[in-house]
Formats: sequence, structure tokens, C-alpha cells
Amino acid sequence: MALKSVRTPVLEIYYYEYGPETGWPVVLSHGFPYDPHAYNEVAPGLTQDGARVLVPHLRGFGPTRFLSSSTIRSGQQAALGSDVIALLDALGIEKAIVAGFDWGGLASCVATALWPERVVGLVSYAGYDIYNREEQQQAFDPKLECVMWYQHLFQSERGRLCLAANRRELCRLLWKQWSPTWSWNDDLFDRTASSFDNPDFVDTVTHCYRYCLGTKEGDPSLEHLEKILASKPKISVPAITLDGTQDPLKPGGSAAHDSMFAARHERRVFDVGHSFPMEAPDAFAAAVLDVHHWHVQAGNDGSQA
Repeated sequence: MALKSVRTPVLEIYYYEYGPETGWPVVLSHGFPYDPHAYNEVAPGLTQDGARVLVPHLRGFGPTRFLSSSTIRSGQQAALGSDVIALLDALGIEKAIVAGFDWGGLASCVATALWPERVVGLVSYAGYDIYNREEQQQAFDPKLECVMWYQHLFQSERGRLCLAANRRELCRLLWKQWSPTWSWNDDLFDRTASSFDNPDFVDTVTHCYRYCLGTKEGDPSLEHLEKILASKPKISVPAITLDGTQDPLKPGGSAAHDSMFAARHERRVFDVGHSFPMEAPDAFAAAVLDVHHWHVQAGNDGSQA
């Protein structure tokens, strides 16, 4: 595993790379409040099958930095998905499998929906994650609204200050609430939490949830992409969606999402919480490998082309 960096039009993205440069490429994207350590036990199983695994620090996390001080610290879905494609562009990769959870699942879904010609296959926890902002204005079940307390908190300046001053305590609480049956150790959390010290972490995180809930506007340069995403375009490449029965954020998981997938789609359910690749790394790796094998069986050689 090596930590590398590459420049895109907006970011200098730092990423971990596993496996040979000649391997079949896969991008594993983490979520909030996590970082690339989420895939420590996933990546080795993929490289054993010949993969070239790229695990980036998302915008606002770890050493990844914006190139310009004037760029909006956007966490909107079009920004996250665009970053996946920009990473592929910067590395000269034509096509890849994309996979992720939480923000990373959203980023992977967005990249696949907008640029299907760049994606071999998709693995997403939990399901089809692309949102329509207008739909987000409607109230959810009170039990789910309660679990989403952090999203409501981040709408206010008080919430932004709370995250800025207490980012480790707040994120540790989310880990506990979202993965109630997972026994993680302090070393893992501390290694992850160092990524929250990024100077753009607070602004990017709060913008993500303010944009989603309609209290903050997005990056004007991404508006044309957001209009496409608002129509909820279908996923047109082979996909596996993963669900965790212990995740309070995803009641029902992707059970009703099958109609959003126009190509081969399988749903797999496991007795885990929100931190899927850390709680069930073998299952996550198996899903990526299966999507790769589907690609090979369809008459492709498993390379970038």
C-alpha cells in the first residue's frame, strides 16, 4: 500500500494504491465520518485477484486539498461523483469498478449514473443513493428523523461550531449509533479521526447536508449535473447493492430500489450496521469480485478497455 497524490482540476487528491498498475482498476470511496482505513481489510482480497485498488481521501478529508481558496467547499452529490471521474482522468484510467458506502456509495452511484461509459460495474451500500432535493423537503418517519439529528444540527451555525470544536466526540458518537453491534477499537477510530483535521472538513461536511436539505445552494459549475441527478437517472451497468440490518440510517435498505437498475442487479443483506466494509470486509470484497467476474464473463478481458 502506498500513499500517492494526483491533481485534478479542483483538488489534489491523496489516495492509497494497492496492487499492480496493470491490474483491473477499482475505486473504493469512503463516507462521513470515515476515511480510507475503512477498506484496510477489503483491498488485500481484491489484489489477490489481480485488482489495482485506489482508495482516495474524499474532499475535506485527510491530506486531500482544494487547489484554490476561491472554490466553494461543496459536499453536494455532483461534486462527490465528479471527483471519482476526475481521479480516473488524472490517472489515465478509461474504465473502473466503483464501490462505496455512505458518501462513497453516493459518489459511486452519481459517477455511474452520469458517466456510465467510464464504469464497469457498481457496488453500493446502501442501494441507489442519488437524491432529489425537492423530495428531501418532505418529512420522514419520526424514528428516522431522530437518527438524522446530526443533519438537522448542521443546518445552523451552532451546529457548524459544534462540529468544529467537537469533531472527534461527535463522530465517535455517530460510529456507535450507526453500528450498534460492531466492536471497534480506539486505535482504528483514532487513525480515522486524524482525517477530520483537514481544514476544509467542517465546511465540506456542513455544506453536504445543507445542500441536500435545501438550506444552502451548490456550486454553480455543477448545476447542470444536479438537474440531471434530480431526475433520478437509472443505473445502466451491472450492480450489487448491500444492506445492513443493524443500520438505523437505512431502514429497509435497498429493498425497493430494483427498478432503478436497468442492468443486472443483485441485492445482498447482512447482519451489520452502517460501517459495512469494516464490519463485513469479506462480503464487501466478494461483491466487488463478483461484479468483476460478471464483466469478464460477459466477454471482456478484465482490463481497463
